[in-house]
Amino acid sequence: MAAVISTQDDVFMSVKQVAEYLHLNEKKIYALVNDGGIPATKVTGKWMFPRELVDRWMLDSTHGGLLTDRLVISGGEDPLLYHLIQEFARDTGAHALISYNPTGTRLGLDLLQSNRIDACGIHWGPDTESHLRHPALLNQYSQHHHWVLIRAFRREQGLMISREVAEKTSTTDALFDDRYRWATRQNGSGSQRFLLELLSHYNVSKDDLNNQVNALSEREAAAAIAMKQSDVAPGARATAKEYGLAFISFGWESFDIALPRNIWFRRLFQDLVTRLKSQPCQAMAERLTGYNLEGAGDLVWGDD
Repeated sequence: MAAVISTQDDVFMSVKQVAEYLHLNEKKIYALVNDGGIPATKVTGKWMFPRELVDRWMLDSTHGGLLTDRLVISGGEDPLLYHLIQEFARDTGAHALISYNPTGTRLGLDLLQSNRIDACGIHWGPDTESHLRHPALLNQYSQHHHWVLIRAFRREQGLMISREVAEKTSTTDALFDDRYRWATRQNGSGSQRFLLELLSHYNVSKDDLNNQVNALSEREAAAAIAMKQSDVAPGARATAKEYGLAFISFGWESFDIALPRNIWFRRLFQDLVTRLKSQPCQAMAERLTGYNLEGAGDLVWGDD
């Protein structure tokens, strides 16, 4: 049987053709598809591979991502990172796509696993335990051996509260009373993880809260309080500051960025790290309050 040879006219290639094109066996192609490592689409039950995207994938892999003009970040939400990326995108203009679409830590890692995004912000517990918790979280994903973890900053985490309620309550456990309305977060977000641990400390169940709003972002939760739809929600000090809310601190957490090694070397990500370490970023952090930028840009996991 004659071999199937891919030609320049093939806009889409079959498994056999892409294996021939990349000088790999078909079993390896299927493995790459299952890991989400190669651009592919299923048509009438058969995998097809767009030649143009396969070529881009090869270039990006070969050159460590240096040729790619995009940086798409998702995962955990943070005000400082948001402002930093907005300025970065403005300064870059149409020369590159730079975007930040927070989804919560877990969904962000799912998107990173499936190669839908380039980097994922994560925060998963107190700063003193992040060196254990963050790697343990990443190890749950099959792609983790391709990833590194970069420190963005440390930030204060706690409860955002309406100023009216803050003036009435003197203790944290009073906030669990049914008269106070909560805005909670979706499962898989770092803020919801923090809230569940806080409730456990006070021997309170999430079902005991007067939960009025299920917010899909930290800013949505803060906005619900500002608009008097809720009274209290988990969040960072900086977000409370942005929305003019009172804040009860429960300590510090590490906010890290998980990304593939090849994207770590990408020019756009290195430019973002440079901005993260800059004096203007430090000044912005001081205005927002609740940040410590010591070690920003450091590799904290994945150097083996």
